[in-house]
Amino acid sequence: MSALAGRAVVVTRSREQAAAFRAALEARGARVIVFPTIDTRSADDPEPVRRAVAALEAYAWVVFTSVNAVRFFAAPLALRPGGRLPPGVHVAAVGTATAAALAERGIRVDAMPEEFVGVRIPEALGDVRGKRLLLPRSDIGRVETVEALREAGALVDDVTVYHTVPATLDPDGLEALRAGVDAITFTSPSTVTNLVTLLGADTARLLDRVVVASIGPVTSQAIRAAGFPVHVEPLEHTMDGLLDSLETYFAGHATGVAGELR
Repeated sequence: MSALAGRAVVVTRSREQAAAFRAALEARGARVIVFPTIDTRSADDPEPVRRAVAALEAYAWVVFTSVNAVRFFAAPLALRPGGRLPPGVHVAAVGTATAAALAERGIRVDAMPEEFVGVRIPEALGDVRGKRLLLPRSDIGRVETVEALREAGALVDDVTVYHTVPATLDPDGLEALRAGVDAITFTSPSTVTNLVTLLGADTARLLDRVVVASIGPVTSQAIRAAGFPVHVEPLEHTMDGLLDSLETYFAGHATGVAGELR
């Protein structure tokens, strides 16, 4: 039997992205509380995206750092004659989930960094000096990614294709948190900061003695900056890695709902 069986686990992803992770947790017997802390919407100003799509032949690479970037870029790309990237334009993806989202749309991934963080992208692209790169992403995307590419000599067009905004407070999720949970999962810095915004002064009390699971180092940094420990961080910064690491943690720790960790 899975060590996650009977565990109450909070998923803080946006509601449309929570389904697959919820199903994977439930398949291992967990009781899942979906408590969205983020939502997404198309860019307020679509013109920069349209211009970039119209000029795709000028780019050596298009770099995608998230599934949402793929999803929101797909719509303007579909309006382009042929609805596809021009021949000769290479594609990079940060992470297997992003690569899978591209593959679903028939887009081949030419490069992916070994470590699934944006600052590692230049290592995967090779020599980009003087080459134009398109980076379609969220309005709150990490500036370090752009800086790393520009330091490598690339000419980067950093284009907002979607906005990440705080979700509205889910009353059922809040009630479940108050009743007590075993673990809470975070998959981006914005899931952390928005949770604190939603819960306010109650955050520390509601997360007391709860296992905090982070998908990777960037998210872990945000968790610690908010004043909380990180109990789980997978070596592979993916949803599957997070799931396996959370199960491994509970296999070695006896704790009940909001109980003492030992």
